[in-house]
Amino acid sequence: MSHLFLLFSLFLAPAFADGGSQKSIQNLCSNDVSHKRQKRDWIWNQMHIKEEIDTPLPHHVGKITSSVRNNNAKYIIEGEYANTIFKVEETSGDVYAFERLDREKKAEYELTALIIDRTNNRSLERPSKFIIKVYDINDNAPVFVQKVFNGSVPEMSPVGTSVTKVTAVDADDPTVSGHATVTYEVTTGGEYFTIDDSG
Repeated sequence: MSHLFLLFSLFLAPAFADGGSQKSIQNLCSNDVSHKRQKRDWIWNQMHIKEEIDTPLPHHVGKITSSVRNNNAKYIIEGEYANTIFKVEETSGDVYAFERLDREKKAEYELTALIIDRTNNRSLERPSKFIIKVYDINDNAPVFVQKVFNGSVPEMSPVGTSVTKVTAVDADDPTVSGHATVTYEVTTGGEYFTIDDSG
């Protein structure tokens, strides 16, 4: 009977030893995790706003958001026209424009986002640059590049002979379909002359 008890003890000993080592490994892993520095990051989509919005100011542009969790966190923006044209709501990170914007004057603005601890002004995350793009509306008429275009053609020239070339430009965004497209039309003298889309 004593032999049987000894054999049973030998079987159980490795199991208890293994359980203890597993526990100590788990504790070690959990300690490693708790001491690891959490990765923080800015989170936002590209910001944009339409030009010449005619609703009451201010106009909402977008939102800067950080993954930092701190009850004393405060958002700040710096840079071009920060705190004049553009302002940020310090607790929510919402960015607003306080003027109507004209893309033909300025198409984009570069700003810097910061998040600080309001109790000691210590930065909670690295500053990050972002751009606010002003989207075009089709609000400009084409204009000719000069007041008068002179042309001439010899008499008895065959139909289709080139007489002159005119050029008009549109200040709207050429990357937006149709906004800067120029077409030409002869308003008087159409019985003698035609004009194509190249002028």
